[in-house]
Amino acid sequence: MDVHTHILPRTWPDLKDRYGYGGFIKLDHHHECKARMMRDDGTFFREVGKRTWDPDSRIAESNRIRMNVQVLSTVPVMFSYWAKPEDALDVSQMLNDHIAGCVSANPTRFVGLGTLPMQDPDLACDELKRCVNELGLKGVEIGTHVNDWTLSEPELFKVFKTAEQLGAAIFIHPWDMVGTELMRKYWLPWLVGMPAESSLALCSLIFGGVFERLPDLRVCIAHGGGSFPATVGRIDHGHHVRPDLCAVDCATKPSDFLGRFWSDSLVHDPAALNNIVSIYGEDKVCCGSDYPFPLGEMSNVGKDYAAGALIDSMTGDGWTQERRAKLLGTNACDWLAADPSAYWTM
Repeated sequence: MDVHTHILPRTWPDLKDRYGYGGFIKLDHHHECKARMMRDDGTFFREVGKRTWDPDSRIAESNRIRMNVQVLSTVPVMFSYWAKPEDALDVSQMLNDHIAGCVSANPTRFVGLGTLPMQDPDLACDELKRCVNELGLKGVEIGTHVNDWTLSEPELFKVFKTAEQLGAAIFIHPWDMVGTELMRKYWLPWLVGMPAESSLALCSLIFGGVFERLPDLRVCIAHGGGSFPATVGRIDHGHHVRPDLCAVDCATKPSDFLGRFWSDSLVHDPAALNNIVSIYGEDKVCCGSDYPFPLGEMSNVGKDYAAGALIDSMTGDGWTQERRAKLLGTNACDWLAADPSAYWTM
């Protein structure tokens, strides 16, 4: 099971016309199998292929590498947290209905995660309930921050509490990277900014007391937690030596929360994968690829789907078939509260 894949509808309405202001993303289908993701002011974002919107293409590629299940979530640039709340809700509902339709048509191959208008926590809670209770989605994907709010913001706590009450999983993905204005070259927002965003999200949940107050909340962080696992010692030390700054909302040592959340396996390096398995625990790391994008677990210079290849390549102490089975599927089912027998024969 691949917990980290992104999907879009093939088409959606012109959102600038729909809402009367711009800033939204659209797809320019300039070729039968390709489209440009564009902002409505004409700014080019990225080119995407058919597999970004076509479930059959995704299933065919999954069959090639024997990947049973993809967990579907939207592309983070679609979050629309900056928009008017009622418009962000409308966008969220369009995307969520689409993902639910993909799952309904292929219930043994896809699991769905919704998206929420997080800038309005009340609307977000309502849509979270709809995602779970009406659409049958297993949870939601959210960003690493919401405009000027980190995830420790008190206003957002009700969203996490609602997720815990519903038994909904939360997948946290970097977006709108802080410091982008200083990273104009070398693709640094994706190489430096994204790992920092993941650590920002985890530290916000830890220092803000969210994990402490909601012990049954099931969170998975993208990209192996970014820079967090490499700096957890520094984070602990800061909490110890400056409790006046770090321990104001949660007195528990940050590393005590290791093992309380999940991470995907998207770290691109055997040593890094060993590290996150050691830090988070072998029960808390899930196969995740960032399909269909080239910075994900893709071979042939970012062209071919290769989810799980790094896990399969691992050797040495501890890399038993039991551990591989956990990382390749069992852990994902635990995070999602999903029945493995619904997807494959154990």
